[in-house]
Amino acid sequence: MFEHIGATRYALWVLLLAMSASGGPAAAYEEITVADGGTVSGRVTMVGKVPHPKGYNLTTLPDAVYCGRISDGQGWRLMQPFRIGLSGEFQEVVVYIESIERGKPFPAFTAPRIEAIDCRFLPFLSLVRDRHDVSVVNMDPAMHDIQAYETSHLGPRVLFNLPLPISSRYPAQAQLSAQVSKHYEGTPVTGTVHMTKGRNMFVMQCGFHAYMESWGLVMDHPYYTLTDSDGRFQLSDIPPGTYVVKIWHPYVREEIVQTVTVEPKGRATLNVNVPAPAGRLYANQMVENPYVRYQITGAEQTAIVPTLEKQTYQ
Repeated sequence: MFEHIGATRYALWVLLLAMSASGGPAAAYEEITVADGGTVSGRVTMVGKVPHPKGYNLTTLPDAVYCGRISDGQGWRLMQPFRIGLSGEFQEVVVYIESIERGKPFPAFTAPRIEAIDCRFLPFLSLVRDRHDVSVVNMDPAMHDIQAYETSHLGPRVLFNLPLPISSRYPAQAQLSAQVSKHYEGTPVTGTVHMTKGRNMFVMQCGFHAYMESWGLVMDHPYYTLTDSDGRFQLSDIPPGTYVVKIWHPYVREEIVQTVTVEPKGRATLNVNVPAPAGRLYANQMVENPYVRYQITGAEQTAIVPTLEKQTYQ
């Protein structure tokens, strides 16, 4: 359950599409001193054509001028869930060991911070701990509405729908302008992630701006990380043994699993090729000539000016 700082208690957060967990209760993770631990490092690469982004017609959504500061110059906001480098480096994808029961202590905890900034939730992917805090803050002059969903074999369920406060430092007319460049922090919304049995993922979206979304993976042990800008990762201080390593991204539907053996004080290398998802991944996938479906005039399109970033459809 979540609390608005200095005010009422909120139930902020949590959850997700279709990767529910299995069977019986999981054993609690045991922190130990790992004297002869090893390391697993490597690189994650996407092989194949990067999926098309999502596309949103800004003329049909609130705050089109301000949020259109990031757009394609024809009135569309693109949202690409995949961060892929020029050589296929799969960036900001989760790498973790599955079902490790004992190992190194958790590091000192810092509550993850997710910002609503330039009509985006950043970061797109987060790693959080169950029963620990997260913080969400509005850095825009536009109103954002937090919606969180939980899913199970019974289907998705809305957990809550809450406004994200705007800073009082913004003038009332600021949200109508494409020239606003400063970001002021609104009142943060913080709270504790408390997942229900068998679930460890969440999704957060904005009820006003459909192209704003953020995903997270909740872990019950410290052997997880995000790949860097080169697609590289490293997991350290792993007790000797054989483990299952998983690659997770919310829009990669195929389970990506590798087995690796860690020798005492050894260094194992694990390079993983992830096949690019094929077919239509989402209903609002961007297409060429998108205005065929809409009666949008040229004047409406040109009123939305990408002053911050002009996006390119590929």
